Amino acid sequence: MQAGKVSERDDWMTRSREVGRLVGEDWDRMETFVQRARGADVQAVIRPEAVAAIRATQAAGCRLAILSNELDLFYGADFRARLPLLDLFEVVVDATYTKILKPNPRAYALCIEQLDLAARGCVFVNDQWRNVEGGRRAGMQVVHFDVMQPQLSYNQALALLGLPPAD
Repeated sequence: MQAGKVSERDDWMTRSREVGRLVGEDWDRMETFVQRARGADVQAVIRPEAVAAIRATQAAGCRLAILSNELDLFYGADFRARLPLLDLFEVVVDATYTKILKPNPRAYALCIEQLDLAARGCVFVNDQWRNVEGGRRAGMQVVHFDVMQPQLSYNQALALLGLPPAD
């Protein structure tokens, strides 16, 4: 997937089937993998640092958007209703429905258009280098999210927005 030989979606589906077989089950949906790995309590898997950064950004009057390759495909269509924090996001562009996966430039363009902002005014955060580079090519400010140092990544995004680090 990182080499561009298969899509992110295909890679995750392969991983889902492999893990399902390891536990003696047939997992034919990525949603099954995510729900089994993370449990039923959606709130329990949200990083407190993410909540603080999102709330600080929203409180500062910044517009929030999600640009996802498979939000509903991975988590299920009812996920958003079970996570009230997502109500702070004005725009959700989900390739589950658009069929336009990052790093395709059209995915970023859809999000920027719906936000009605200039690309340079947007900060795109992602854990996949290829998607980060897609955001950069789209003219956005970017942060490569480091899953091992989440607070650092959130603070980098806040700094690009001219905001102080979140507590």
